[in-house]
Amino acid sequence: MILEDIRCALHRDPAARNWFEVLVNYAGLHAIWFYRISHWLWNKKFHLLARSLSQFARWITGVEIHPGAKIGRRFFIDHGMGVVIGETTEIGDDVTFYHGVTMGGVSLEKGKRHPTLGNKVVVGAGAKVLGAIEIGEGSRIGANAVVVKSVPAESVVVGIPGQIVKRSHKRISDAPDLHHDLLPDTIGSALQQVMARVDRLEDQMHLHENGHINIDENGYWVGSDFSI
Repeated sequence: MILEDIRCALHRDPAARNWFEVLVNYAGLHAIWFYRISHWLWNKKFHLLARSLSQFARWITGVEIHPGAKIGRRFFIDHGMGVVIGETTEIGDDVTFYHGVTMGGVSLEKGKRHPTLGNKVVVGAGAKVLGAIEIGEGSRIGANAVVVKSVPAESVVVGIPGQIVKRSHKRISDAPDLHHDLLPDTIGSALQQVMARVDRLEDQMHLHENGHINIDENGYWVGSDFSI
């Protein structure tokens, strides 16, 4: 399984040059290996020892994984620092996290209170997934998104709170979707539609106000109403 994790890192991180470099320097992998030991101890009812080991791993790697969490195979944490995974979190196979990700709870009650992630989910840097919600297989959570409701399979989530955009076509590749630059601007698109409708209404009413805000050919917001 350690060899599988190393191959996973080599496959998903273009900065990884060889297996020895990954073995020695990748704190995300070290955190996962510590977790697997502490999870085994947790299942054997050595709860205090399991928690102590997980806290030691947090001190060493900057990644906090509760030993009660359930994590599948080929889980990869890139950079790692600041990742927090709560007790009742469930993570499928081939999932990728970037730094600053939180799998958090929103309740003080015992029981299931953390997210469940399907296979091949990618969670961008700084994203927060909160509550006993489900993130469908193959979905991508954009950087700094705050997700508080379940997400269907093959979706992209952006914004605060997270806006869910269902993919219009199925991905061809089975590899994790790491294209962080391809994120929809749901609010910007909605504003464009509203402004276009206002323009049409003003034309019909023969009103032509100055200072409209528009998007130019480069995708930049421009207009005389901006006074910076």
